[in-house]
Amino acid sequence: MTPEGRRAKAPLALSPELREALRRIAGTEHLLVAMDFDGTMAPIVGRAQDARPLPRSAAAFAGLAVLPRTTTALISGRALASLREVASPPVDTLLIGSHGAEAWLGPGSTELALEEDQKALLEEVRAGLAGIVAEAPGTSLEDKPAGVVLHTRQAEDDVAEDAVAAARSVLQDRKGVFLKEGKRVLETSVVNASKGEGVTFLRQATGATAVLFAGDDVTDEDAFGRLEPGDVGVKVGLDFTQAQYRVEAPVHIAELLEALLQERSIAVAEEDPQAASG
Repeated sequence: MTPEGRRAKAPLALSPELREALRRIAGTEHLLVAMDFDGTMAPIVGRAQDARPLPRSAAAFAGLAVLPRTTTALISGRALASLREVASPPVDTLLIGSHGAEAWLGPGSTELALEEDQKALLEEVRAGLAGIVAEAPGTSLEDKPAGVVLHTRQAEDDVAEDAVAAARSVLQDRKGVFLKEGKRVLETSVVNASKGEGVTFLRQATGATAVLFAGDDVTDEDAFGRLEPGDVGVKVGLDFTQAQYRVEAPVHIAELLEALLQERSIAVAEEDPQAASG
């Protein structure tokens, strides 16, 4: 391969423009670092329960979590219980699960509680999806507090497409049922929520003056769409996005978090050396 060909296929890592954006946002008064998990902090894997954050990403994220005037958060489609199990987040990290339907802001946070009609509807949704899975080898269901996920990553492409189409035909016009399609998953929920609402909620709850959000999936576009001037959005992968910046793979998110940790540590040390060293 020619040198030109090698350059054309070089990994899409941190551009000079993204590095400058990290330096800029690192100087904000109160920084919220909000990350998607699967495909962002952690590589996509065949079985959802096997996902783990890349060690470099986890270490840099933990370093950011203890800095003054800095809040870390995970915003995921996973249920909170699943997110805690696979991500092992720093103790003070805030959590948004089930695409915004669940939130944990620390001890005393209330759990999601469905109304009786929502519970009944959820049971009906699950029964319908179970019938589809029984006829579609390689597909499976994942239960969440407010919904059910149809997973198709282990299925043949044509089987996966047929299963999703069948689920959509049954549920897309069902009142009170909300659908979100991601990478080889179809999310169903009886609560209308989004990662965008999660970003807005966390911004208000923390008083953040700027937000950095990174994500890889279609559902993360809701969050990118809620970012404000001065925020930084980073798309992982080559799909269409509203985000200002892009990297190719989760390994580059590790690089991003390390760079942000360095810049934020400098910024808080310059303003309050004693607090930064403590």
